[in-house]
Amino acid sequence: MAGPAASAPPRTQLVGIGAYLPARVVTNDELAQRVDTSDAWIRERTGIRQRHLAAPHESCAFMATAAARAALADAGVAAAAVDGIIVATATPDQAFPAVAVRVQAALGASGFGFDISAACSGFIYALSVADGMIRAGQARTMLVIGAEVYSRIMNWDDRGTCVLFGDGAGAVLVRAGEAGDARGSGVGEPGILSTHLHAQGDLGDILFVDGAVGQPDRPGHLVMKGNEVFRHAVTKLASAVSEALAVNGLDHNDVDWLVPHQANLRIIEAIGKRLGLAPDRVVVTVDQHANTSAASIPLALAQAYGDGRIKRGDLVLMEALGGGLTWGSALVRL
Repeated sequence: MAGPAASAPPRTQLVGIGAYLPARVVTNDELAQRVDTSDAWIRERTGIRQRHLAAPHESCAFMATAAARAALADAGVAAAAVDGIIVATATPDQAFPAVAVRVQAALGASGFGFDISAACSGFIYALSVADGMIRAGQARTMLVIGAEVYSRIMNWDDRGTCVLFGDGAGAVLVRAGEAGDARGSGVGEPGILSTHLHAQGDLGDILFVDGAVGQPDRPGHLVMKGNEVFRHAVTKLASAVSEALAVNGLDHNDVDWLVPHQANLRIIEAIGKRLGLAPDRVVVTVDQHANTSAASIPLALAQAYGDGRIKRGDLVLMEALGGGLTWGSALVRL
């Protein structure tokens, strides 16, 4: 006699979205008083007009906790219900313990917590790990957070990099749907449809931080070969986006919103054109936030969700590329 049919694994649903930005806003004109640059030079090359910079008390854990609280409030879920926390960051406050466990303590949550380091791709990587853990039954409710304080690893004498970055944090609360119901399958139902991760380590020297713990002779600043990063970004991101659509039997016309990593307006526009997406279907916050690395996608998602552009039921495509090189995409039905 045949046994009962195996139920489908639960689909991971995004049930809460939150963000935190430091109070201090630094315009291009203000930055030009410190660095040999200008508002016109920055805008023309990047699309950036301002960025938020953290105050001394606004640590990575402080901002991550604030974003997490906002995501919990949006979902109407208590911190006690959280089974695990993953923080994507390249700028932790300490080598250890992880930012995630600092957030756990601040929230009064329990379960597990750890950090992921994949530079600007970190949020996509963290979302993929959380999705896998929920589908495997290792957790039911998780916080996925991107939080960065890049202002603390900038070489403020290098106008080619210091004008590009800002600080902030974004978070999503993800939760398992009911196993075996309609939410476990079908591109029209809410949840994470798929995630796609990639890396190419032999390109690690075009974007990196020149130092680590135990290397006092290194300044620990971000170093970037911008032209090379740009060249790889457009092709690799377009490929990851196409991969996500193909796996789910969809095309660009099915996508309601592209929420890209906010590194450079020219890269964002190039990806949108390759996908045939109208500019009004692409979320852009790089002009306001600059590049906040692993925080940029959840910050952009939070802004568009908060102002009503992105609505429940929309199909959202997210993509990012960062140092490593690492890159990836995620397709989510809100």
